[in-house]
Amino acid sequence: MKLGRRASACWIAGVAMLSGACATTVPPGPASATSGNLEGSSWRLVQIAMSDGVTRPAIERSRYTIGFGKQGVLNVRFDCNRGRGSWASSGPGNLEFGPLALTRALCPTGSLHDELVRQWPYVRSYLVKDGRLFLVLMADGGTIEFEPAP
Repeated sequence: MKLGRRASACWIAGVAMLSGACATTVPPGPASATSGNLEGSSWRLVQIAMSDGVTRPAIERSRYTIGFGKQGVLNVRFDCNRGRGSWASSGPGNLEFGPLALTRALCPTGSLHDELVRQWPYVRSYLVKDGRLFLVLMADGGTIEFEPAP
């Protein structure tokens, strides 16, 4: 794993106040969440789908994970980098992320790291549907789709 400079900053200062969305209830489990309760859930990336029709699937899903911990702690793995930040949800569909601190390893070509870092501040709401978590980007910019982590 090579270390190098990143075009993106180590900190993503994306405090995003998120608008409400309808959420579907999913049976609770250790890796899933019910609408309005993300705490304790862990997810792995399925794909990033932009509104212009470009879809970027995660080839190795286990390399892209997010975990909603207790007391608003958010843990992420974006390929070769790991990070920690904060999250808060005032109810179903409402989500707010605080700054995200990431390591700065240079990921291999084809990694979705840079795209996740670029889109993260634009997340505005979430939806749990058919057992999957969808982070919705502002202005109908697209979605970041996750499935429950094993």
